[in-house]
Amino acid sequence: MSRRIVISLFLVLITLIPVAGLAWSALGHQLVGELAQRRLNPAAAAEVAVLLKGEPDPSLAGVATWADALRSTDPELFRATSRWHYINASGGGCGFDLARDCPDGNCAVAALERETAILGDRSQPLEARRDALKWVVHLVGDLHQPLHANSRTDAGGNRFQISLRTSIQPEDYARRQYVDGVQGTNLHSVWDFYILANRKLDLAAYANALAGEPQAPFERLAQTATTPLQWAEESCRLTEQPGLYPPDNKHKMTSHYLEQMRPLAEQRVEIAAIRLADLLNRTLGK
Repeated sequence: MSRRIVISLFLVLITLIPVAGLAWSALGHQLVGELAQRRLNPAAAAEVAVLLKGEPDPSLAGVATWADALRSTDPELFRATSRWHYINASGGGCGFDLARDCPDGNCAVAALERETAILGDRSQPLEARRDALKWVVHLVGDLHQPLHANSRTDAGGNRFQISLRTSIQPEDYARRQYVDGVQGTNLHSVWDFYILANRKLDLAAYANALAGEPQAPFERLAQTATTPLQWAEESCRLTEQPGLYPPDNKHKMTSHYLEQMRPLAEQRVEIAAIRLADLLNRTLGK
């Protein structure tokens, strides 16, 4: 068998392997994008419109899941950038060391800094800046999902198995693990998908509900950390608080956990949206 055929078969196979826990689900990322779009200043909004012209949905919410969709649309690029979606503290604790925890710049923190620089460089080709905008929207969301910045040795909760009793229909890749109302999953996927999905609202209704809440508390919280590294450390510290990991290593779960954690998950979405809008206003709104 020729080398080219082997490589082609490999790329096909990685598109078929179920990959859970790359990021917030589509809903989570789209919420961050939609809420951020509402906070853009006129100059930044105009630049976003220029960069996203021709996209099927030329909005921040519309491109928020582009980086995850690479798994099927561009498997080679997906494989090359798969480590951009998270950062793990291999030394334990939440004091990330980029030399140790982000080798060769392949982590969410370094990727976001690089893509922000490309986005703000108007000498770059429009196509490069368009892709950079898509990465920025996605990576800000990733860094605010607590299990994307972790200090444990369970791959961000992907190896913390959960038996979840739920009426929520799973995403396509997980349907085989849904039997008699019980979903075989992991803690990372619970945070990626099930907590927000449990509110049973579509994007528009959910965004309006979150936007209707008092924003001052979220704005104050958003100001407590200003850099991607600080956002990662903030997320990591949440994973160390009692309750986020089920106590006593309990691996059976009901909607009670989803409801218990939903206020925190929604807070993370709102803070991510505020910080994303601020980043785009500073980068594009000059």
